[in-house]
Amino acid sequence: MERILQTSQFYIPQGFIDLGLGDPQFSLLPLEMMHKAADERFCQNDPEFLQYGARQGDGVFRQSLAEFLSRGYAFPVEPNSLFITSGASMGLHLICTFFTRPGDIIFVEEPTYFFALRIFADHDLHLVPIRTDENGLVIEALEEKLAESRPKFLYIIPTYQNPTGHTLSAERREQLVSLSHKHDFLVVADEVYHFLSYAGQPPKPLAANIESGNIISLGSFSKILAPGLRLGWMQANAEIIQRFVNSGLLNSGGGMNPFTSAIVSRVLETGKLDENISKLITTYRSRITVMDASLRRNLPRFKYTLPQGGYFFWIHLPNGINATQFQRQAEIFKVGFRSGALFSSQGGKQDYIRLSYVFYEPDELEQGVLRLKQCLENWNS
Repeated sequence: MERILQTSQFYIPQGFIDLGLGDPQFSLLPLEMMHKAADERFCQNDPEFLQYGARQGDGVFRQSLAEFLSRGYAFPVEPNSLFITSGASMGLHLICTFFTRPGDIIFVEEPTYFFALRIFADHDLHLVPIRTDENGLVIEALEEKLAESRPKFLYIIPTYQNPTGHTLSAERREQLVSLSHKHDFLVVADEVYHFLSYAGQPPKPLAANIESGNIISLGSFSKILAPGLRLGWMQANAEIIQRFVNSGLLNSGGGMNPFTSAIVSRVLETGKLDENISKLITTYRSRITVMDASLRRNLPRFKYTLPQGGYFFWIHLPNGINATQFQRQAEIFKVGFRSGALFSSQGGKQDYIRLSYVFYEPDELEQGVLRLKQCLENWNS
């Protein structure tokens, strides 16, 4: 019987290498660390974390998270600026619920995270794409669109963007914050990759500007600890935070994920999260080196910028190859990737693909690239 590997989003047949998969490898999920943290929390003989949680999130947990973020961001983060969520996706859903109505305009990067596009479709929002380049969102393109319409918010992944891996420059971050005030729109910054930096530090997160009133920053433990925790946070000023805290959803159900928060609180208190991030950085940095070398050796006509952080290579295919058609051909060679059109709100980016290096061992990454080479040779024959 053929073995099938189930991940969070896909089923992978035995022998198939899916280089598009943006899930951490099972061996990198910190099972022993979480087991120990859970044991320690249960041994405290305090059942409070089994009760309905505080609506903003447990105060002890938010204090530990604020201390972690203060170290990582290199500026003070106050616990009261944090609202605990069931992951960044839930945070984005809540923002759409509270700040938009069907038919409202929002701006998105072109390209952008494809599951965010699904969330926006669920809320029946009208998407306006804004062009990006190697330095992130193009401010001139944003200004052009702002001259035509005012969005409810701009959704942006400013650091090691999914899918491109690009990072918004410090200068453009300042310009973006200024424009958000001038034109009175929110900036929803999805900053889940900020701590996965492999070559120097990125600019300060947009979370540094929350007191301006126009910034909501989304964070998550999915990329730096484990996605199955379904735990994340929003960072914003007090007025925005209270809008979520006073919602009927939380009046009824209490805070999100108090049980998981209590266990992750132990991970934060013991410094184990910092250790885990260091391990991930070392692992992913080495895998980037392997994939880059293999791509250069086997597919020299594939054009890309070497990732400096995050999860992905964003590759421009040669000779205008249609990525969706190429993807179907690649399946014959038992290799997968994500087509660029998946990340476009307008069905563009047809000659781009996204590859990931986080789910497979180095030898499997090399084998996957070799299969892509074979596919390309067959395509050109």
